[in-house]
Amino acid sequence: MTTPRPFGRALCAMITPFTATGALDLDGARKLAAHLVAEGCDGLVLNGTTGESPTTTDAEKTALVRVVREEVGDRAFVVAGVGSADTRHTVALAREAEQAGADGLLVVTPYYSRPPQAAVEAHFLRVADATGLPLMLYDIPGRTGTRIEPATLLALAAHPRVVAVKDCAYDLLGSSLAIARTSLAYYSGCEELNLPLYAVGGAGYVSTVAGVAPRQMRAVLDAYDSGDRAGAVRLNQLTLPLVESMMASGLPGTVTAKALLDGLGLPGGPVREPLLPAGRETADGLLATYGELLHAARP
Repeated sequence: MTTPRPFGRALCAMITPFTATGALDLDGARKLAAHLVAEGCDGLVLNGTTGESPTTTDAEKTALVRVVREEVGDRAFVVAGVGSADTRHTVALAREAEQAGADGLLVVTPYYSRPPQAAVEAHFLRVADATGLPLMLYDIPGRTGTRIEPATLLALAAHPRVVAVKDCAYDLLGSSLAIARTSLAYYSGCEELNLPLYAVGGAGYVSTVAGVAPRQMRAVLDAYDSGDRAGAVRLNQLTLPLVESMMASGLPGTVTAKALLDGLGLPGGPVREPLLPAGRETADGLLATYGELLHAARP
């Protein structure tokens, strides 16, 4: 069975660059998007958690999708995050993203209100019916408070525009069963599960860490696909210290990614409140860990 990959394999959850004064940095977004695609990203996921979607305006979200689409052309997929706690608002964002040139939509489970599964299913179907774009469902119960239950996923998979899942549920058995029983493309949203999920039929990943180490994250999948399973394991192990530093240090991935990007001279800029920037010691430690990965991963 061929694994479906509607948005490629190696996707980056891209940060939203801001200027020093906190305004949207569209020139920086162009530069960063071009860099990430040149470094091996098949797709860019905009306006997601890493993109600080809770603190960007609808107009900023649309402008970001438009300029990234213009910059990358047909060299990469552009997936627009349109999730919100309000179905009507999500539908409006979906339509704006379609008009701005997105290839697909990332739609998170409605949060805070904790809707029952029938309401979760109805929400996703409303969004799927609102545009002609394919959907990637975002299952991240640790943030939303609500799981997309396996039965709900099976029902949603019958819709022709529900094609993928960004999987942050930490349920490898449930994900494996869904992969076996549907044609949904499963993308790991948790870097420590990139290789395990890929090995059981996953499509690839949507990764925050790929925003600073795109070649190194992709190399794991490349090795696996070439038949070098031992090499894939070795390369995956090399990424783990950076994954741990960025994603399991007690700071949001947005904060650690922007600290690294700034240290590397790439567009990042400040985070928006309520997030706070990484301290100098943390930023220096991230740069040191990143440097160790570059050294260790050299052929």
